[in-house]
Amino acid sequence: MQSDFDRLDPELRVSRQFAIASAAFGVISLCAGIIPACGGITSILGIVLGILSMRAEKSKTAVAGIFISSLGILITFVYVVIQLYFQD
Repeated sequence: MQSDFDRLDPELRVSRQFAIASAAFGVISLCAGIIPACGGITSILGIVLGILSMRAEKSKTAVAGIFISSLGILITFVYVVIQLYFQD
């Protein structure tokens, strides 16, 4: 059963919005990982928003956002290392 989003405590509402934004930035960072600046920035934003969300409410969405954003940072790092290794 879903609760009415407008009736939630404002702090809890913001926490849930941060969790959703964290997951969204995580997915974007997976795709943007081949452009190191974009992948790195979106990954860091996803992790920060996930951590801020976890302070108010420990939700699975925030954990997933942190995990996916961490994968985005890993992909960005691996892509940069590969680019530097195979550079002419």
